[in-house]
Amino acid sequence: MGRLEGKVALVTGAASGLGAAAAAMLVEEGARVVAGDLELEKMQTAFEAQSDRVLPLRLDVTSESDWEAAVGRALQEFERLDILVNSAGILLLQDIESTSLTDWRRVHAVNLDGCFLGCKTAIGAMKQTGGGSIINLSSVSGLVGGHNLAAYNASKGGVRLLTKSVALHCARHGYGIRCNSIHPTFIETPMLDALLERVEDPDAVRASLTRQIPLGRLGRTEDVGKMIVYLASDESAFVTGTEMVIDGGATA
Repeated sequence: MGRLEGKVALVTGAASGLGAAAAAMLVEEGARVVAGDLELEKMQTAFEAQSDRVLPLRLDVTSESDWEAAVGRALQEFERLDILVNSAGILLLQDIESTSLTDWRRVHAVNLDGCFLGCKTAIGAMKQTGGGSIINLSSVSGLVGGHNLAAYNASKGGVRLLTKSVALHCARHGYGIRCNSIHPTFIETPMLDALLERVEDPDAVRASLTRQIPLGRLGRTEDVGKMIVYLASDESAFVTGTEMVIDGGATA
C-alpha cells in the first residue's frame, strides 16, 4: 500500500477488464485516477465507493479533442499527471483476406491511434510536473503472429515499437518520462468471454487456450495489474523502452 501516494493516473478502457482492474489497483496503492472510457455510467457505478479518488470521464481514445479534455481535466482537478495507462483496445478475429479496409482502420484507430494520441497528449502534461510513466497495453500478439489476427497483430506490434520510440524521445530530451509496453497472453476478461461466446464449444476452446500456457492456467487481471503498478511506481525508475511479457511462459 502507498507505493503511488501523491501520484495521479489516467487510465483508458477503465469500464471493464484490464483497465478497470488497473484503475482499482492504482487507487489501492494511493494514486488518484482519472478513469476514461465510452461507458461513463458503468464507470460511475463501478467506482462509486472510490468517488473521492476516481474521476470517471467519457473518453473516446480515437478523438484528439477528447484526449486534450481528459488530460486538461486531470490537471484542473489534481494539478498534475504522473501515470498514463493506455488500456483501451478491441479484438478482431479475421485473416488478411477476410479483413475489410474499414475493419482494419477501426482496429488501428482504437489500438494504435488511441495509444499515439494518449502518449502525445500526456507527454505535454508530464513535462510540466517533472516526468512520469506511460504504460501501453500491447499483447503477445504484438510479438508473434496469428493466422486470423491480421489487423490485431499489426496494431499491437505497432504499440510495441511506438513505445520504444516514445521512450527514446523522452530520454533524449531529459523529460523524466519512462514508457514501456505490457504483453499479456489470454486473460480472464470480458473480451475473452465475448470471444468464447462466439464458438460452439467454449469449454473446449478454453481448455485449448490453457494448454498453450506452460504454467497451466489463463492469466488473471491482477497478474497484469501488478505489473502496471510496478511500472507506475518509482521501483521501475531505470526501466524504459522495454516490453513486459505476462504469458505464463507461452512465448518462451
